[in-house]
Formats: sequence, C-alpha cells, structure tokens
Amino acid sequence: MGLFRPTRVAHAHCDLFCGVYDPAQAMIEAKSVLNCCTKYHASDDEVFRARCISVKEERAELVKHHLNVLWADFFKPPHLEQFPNLHDLFWRAIKAAGDAKKSMDPAVSEGLIALIQEISDIFWQTEAAQAAGVYPPS
Repeated sequence: MGLFRPTRVAHAHCDLFCGVYDPAQAMIEAKSVLNCCTKYHASDDEVFRARCISVKEERAELVKHHLNVLWADFFKPPHLEQFPNLHDLFWRAIKAAGDAKKSMDPAVSEGLIALIQEISDIFWQTEAAQAAGVYPPS
C-alpha cells in the first residue's frame, strides 16, 4: 500500500489548490440574500414567500462559507499587520451573515453587503489579490 501513498498533502478550500480567491463570491450571495428579502416583502403568495426564506437562508450560509475561505485561506499574518481592523471586520461580517440568515429585514442584508464591500476594498489593496482575484474593481 505504501507504493500508492501520496508524497505530498495539500490543504485548500477545494480539492485542488487553485489559488483563486475573490470576495465577489460572498458579495453575489449577499446580494441574493437582499433580493430574497425584497421579493418576500413584495409578494402576498405564501408559497413564494416560504421559498424566499429558504433560498435566503441557503445564500446567507454560502456568504459565511465564502468569508471563512477568504479569512482562513487567503489572508495571512502580514495582512493583519497592514490592516489591523481585519480580524474585527471579518468577525462582524460573518456575524452579519448569520443575522441576515435569521432576518427578512432588507436593512440587515444591506449592512452585510457594506461589510463585504469593506473586505473587498482591503482584499484588492493586497499584492496577493492581483494574482488570486478574478473580478478586480473597475
């Protein structure tokens, strides 16, 4: 069995270390959360509203996932030195994603989007983002 044992082990947010990170993933899901809230309040169809809640909760969980990947896999100790508020910003954003998961208030989702935008602004200031990011700001 030793013949087939891997010679190296890699750890990444996917099964293959791709080196691709972008806060756009979290932003897309957060905007979906906001749209679900808006559509929920615009409808009087109870079945549709129930679907809005279900989709919103799934998307909010994906926001948490994408933020955790950025925090755990992309950002490194030197980034904390450069941006001392980074830890608190991620903590607040992940908490805001949990709050958005529990709430149908569009204002809660808008707050989440604002926090992700702050993270995105920091992400794109890093040298590493130039090689890892997909959707740079225009």
